[in-house]
Parts: sequence; C-alpha cells; structure tokens
Amino acid sequence: MNIDIIVVLAYFVFLIAIGWMFRNFSTSTSDYFRGGGKMLWWMVGATAFMTQFSAWTFTGAAGKAFTDGFAIVILFLANAFGYFLNYVYFAPKFRQLRVVTAIEAIKKRFGRTSEQFFTWGSMPDSIISAGVWLNGLAIFVAAVFNIPMDYTIIATGLVLLLMAVTGGSWAVVASDFMQMLVIMAVTITCAVAAYFHGGGITNIVDNFNGNFMMGSDLNYVSIFILWIVFIFVKQFGVMNNSINAYRYLCAKDSENARKAAGLACILMIIGPIIWFLPPWYMNAFYPDFAQPFVESMGNKAGDAAYLAFVQKVMPSGMVGLLMAAMFAATMSSMDSGLNRNAGIFIRNFYSPIIRKDNASEKELMLASRIATVAMGFIIIAIGIFINSLKHLSLFDIVLNIGALIGFPMLIPVLLGMWVRNTPDWSGWATLIVGGLVSYIFGIALTADDIQNWFNLETPLSGREWSDLKVGLSLAAHVVITGGFFLLTSRFYKGRTPERQAEVDELFHDWNTPVVSSGEEQQNLDTKQRSLLGNLISTAGFGIITMALIPNEPSGRLLFVLCGAMVLTAGILLIQASRKPASPQAAA
Repeated sequence: MNIDIIVVLAYFVFLIAIGWMFRNFSTSTSDYFRGGGKMLWWMVGATAFMTQFSAWTFTGAAGKAFTDGFAIVILFLANAFGYFLNYVYFAPKFRQLRVVTAIEAIKKRFGRTSEQFFTWGSMPDSIISAGVWLNGLAIFVAAVFNIPMDYTIIATGLVLLLMAVTGGSWAVVASDFMQMLVIMAVTITCAVAAYFHGGGITNIVDNFNGNFMMGSDLNYVSIFILWIVFIFVKQFGVMNNSINAYRYLCAKDSENARKAAGLACILMIIGPIIWFLPPWYMNAFYPDFAQPFVESMGNKAGDAAYLAFVQKVMPSGMVGLLMAAMFAATMSSMDSGLNRNAGIFIRNFYSPIIRKDNASEKELMLASRIATVAMGFIIIAIGIFINSLKHLSLFDIVLNIGALIGFPMLIPVLLGMWVRNTPDWSGWATLIVGGLVSYIFGIALTADDIQNWFNLETPLSGREWSDLKVGLSLAAHVVITGGFFLLTSRFYKGRTPERQAEVDELFHDWNTPVVSSGEEQQNLDTKQRSLLGNLISTAGFGIITMALIPNEPSGRLLFVLCGAMVLTAGILLIQASRKPASPQAAA
C-alpha cells in the first residue's frame, strides 16, 4: 500500500472520530440539525464557506481554469459578493428567524400548503448537487488510484453517513472547520510551489495559452458579459434568501452570524487565486498534460489539471494529502446538504403531517437518524447515475442545476420578506410558474432557435450556448417568475387572525437581535474551542510528520509549511479555551 492511500485512510479514520467525539452534543432535533443555535462564528463561517466549496473546485472548476483562465474566478467572486451582503445585512436577520429549519420560516410566511411545496421542492437541488460533488471526487480517485469511480462514490458516501449520523450538525460543522483549514493549508502550499516554479504570476499569465481574461471558444463578448451579470444576480439570490438561512441558524447570536458571513466572504475572495494558480501553471507550461488521463477519464481528462500539477511538481506524499483535501471538500458540502435535508423532512413533513405534531423528542431523534441514512443512500445513487452521463461537463451540470432547479425556489422566499402583502398561495404558485420557465428556457430552447431568431452569422460555440442558456434562464426567472410573484399582491385580501399572528411573529423575530449570555453558553464556547483545538493540532502534527517521507529538502519543507498552518490554528484555539471570557463574549 503506497503512502498516498495510507494518508487518505488515516483521514477517513479521523473524520469518523469527529462524529464519535461529538455524539453527546445532540440531545434534541434542534441540536442535531442546527447545533441548538449555540455555535461560535468561526465554526459557522467555515461551514458557510464550505457549502460553496467541493471537490468540483479541483476538478470541473480547475478544468475551466485550465482552458479559460481567469473567467472561472468570476463565479467565486460572485459568491464573495453574496457573502458580503450576508455580512452587511442578511446573516443576522437569518439567525433572528429563530427556527430549526429554514422551511419553518417559509411556513410562517406562506402557510402550510407552501410549506409542503417548499419541503419537497427544496431537497432535489441540494441532493443533486451533492451527487455532482461526489462524482467530481470520484474522477480524482479514478485517475490517482485506478479505483472504479462507482466504488469511490459508495465508500465516500458511507464514511460521510457514519460521521453525520453519529454526531449530527455538531460533527458536520466541526469537521467543516477542520477541513477548511486542511484545504486552505494544502492549496496555499501548492500555490506557493506554482508561483516559484512558474517564475511568478506575471510569467504564468504571459505564457498562458489563449485569452487569459476571457478564455477560449468565444465569438461574442456580449454573451460573456451577460453571463457575468447574471452569475452575480444568481449568487445574490442564492446567498440571501431564507431557504439558505440554514448556514446561520446554528450561530449562537446575531453578531456571531455576521462575523461568520465576513469570514466566508474573505475566504471566497482570496481563495480563487490560490486554488487556480496550479491549473494556470499547467496551461502555461504543460498544455498537453491531459493525454495520460484520457483512457480513465475520457473527455473529462482536462478536469485532472490540479492533480497533474501535484504529480509533476509536488513532493511524494502530497498527492495523498491533496486527496484527503478532496474528500474533505466533498464531504463538507455533502454533509451540510445531508443534515439540512434530513432536518427538513423530519421537522416539516414527518412531525407535522405523519405524526400530527404528537411525536416525542426521542422518536424524532430516531427518525432523524433514519432520514439521514436514507438521504445518504439517495445521494450515493445520484452520484452513480451522474457518473453514467459521460458526455456532460461537471462545470455545466453544476451551473444548470442552480439556474434551472435552485433559482426558482429563491424568488418567493427572497421577495416574500420585502413584499409582505401577498396571498399565501403566492408561494407555491410562484414555484409552479418557475418550473414552467425552467422547462422553456432550460430544456425546450435550443442554440438553433437563438441563431434563427437573431440571424447570427457565426454559430454559437458550445461554451457560448452554455453561458447564454444560464443567463437567459436567470433573466427569465427574474422577469417572469419574479414578476408573477409581485403581481399576486394585487389579489391580497387579508389573512385570518391565526395566519396574521404567524406572519407578525416572523417579522418581529426578523427584526429582533439574538443575544447570547449565561454561564452555560460560556462553558459550551470553551468546550468548542478546546475540542476543536486538540483535533486540529493533532491533524497539524500529522501533516508535519509527513516531512519524514523521502523527498528533496524543498519537498520536506512544503509539508512543514502546510502542517504548521494547521497546527498554528489549533494552538490558538487551545489557548483561547484557557482564557477567562465574559458571558457575553462572542468570539
């Protein structure tokens, strides 16, 4: 067994241990699905960041960076824009909803019928995305270890399930924080190596094959600009609506939610340059790297740009550490969706519909674990199915899922917090309209239609049609789906006293800050710092010991650099846990 496999297996054991260590933190469904709303900002910020980050970043996105240069960074800057608005306004508001699942807030705003529409409409987007991320990880494993992709999908899904079922949201968020540190340390180390081997960023850009700023296969610059505009619009909607409020529901108070959003924003700004410097380096100096990967990966061989960099440039053993980071990225994205979906199913369907709100907390906890297992198996099955779609690009799959499935869900829950006087049916009716718009602009409309309507002299390239379809779909949803929701306000005729009380409660909570206090919260803060600090320090020491692997001195130094970054974070947390803090402390 080679060193890379040993590193990955050790990481698997570490993740399972996290679930076991946090097993006693969850005594209720509130604890299990959102940590009881008692988590510190750096844990919440890490999970908010990691939900937008997966192995796809190092496969589909890295392949896009290899072919099209800086263009992929725009997608991540749009994420940062969304997080910035979280920081400025939305994150504290989301925490102030005071619910266990985001769908509970939708029920207060639009009633029980819409609650069920959103319950069954919100899960497919995140489940399919998790399957895409799992498939992206399998691409790496197939290329590195020559293990069939289906086996990787199954094994990774099962490890994730064991961790999530055992520790609930506490294990999910704790692992997200540790995995964020590992990923940033590994990618910073790789970026440093790419920088020095490539003679600096300027030299890498100067030697880039193709248009570094806009990429290749582009005849109409206007389509690229349209894509940029609507990617920012899309990410604004994705980040700033109450469905995705689950990112901040676990924060201990409003201020911790705001700080969490700020951390995610900063990481999303600095991250892309670090992540994509290696694939840019490969384009500049190894443009034909993909040939050895064609047999195992087919037309997705370009997605192995990051892996090829590590194999060619980094020291022995770094591939295993990179693979551990890939597993970390995928699991962090999957476990958040897994935990959220199970929570929605239990709190918004099983408890109110099947059990008529008569289930005990013990029964709900058991049902929650069963639902988590079921969701995990569904994600595994979707990952295997996506693996059979050899002709599709991972980059296109992710963007189309967000545009065609996810975005219609966001419009009523975003606008509904500003346009308050709409009938309850406006929620579910807008979803139906959005589904029709998605079908027309995402499936029925073709590139030939656009070329015929506008008499284009030059046919649209594959990239242009992909970008244009995303832009047109989002524009249609903004105008048609959004317009429909606003139009429903003309049919508003008031609410029953019971429904009006629910709506009033929702907006009262929305505007009332959550302030944490008390010795119990202070003790829990200390426990979070201490436990995570010890776990992270252990991981840091483990990475540093990899310097013992036979390599050139510069290669050994890279492992020391990587491990030192992780270890430093762990030591700082341990020190913070030993300092007395006031009950109101937020850090």
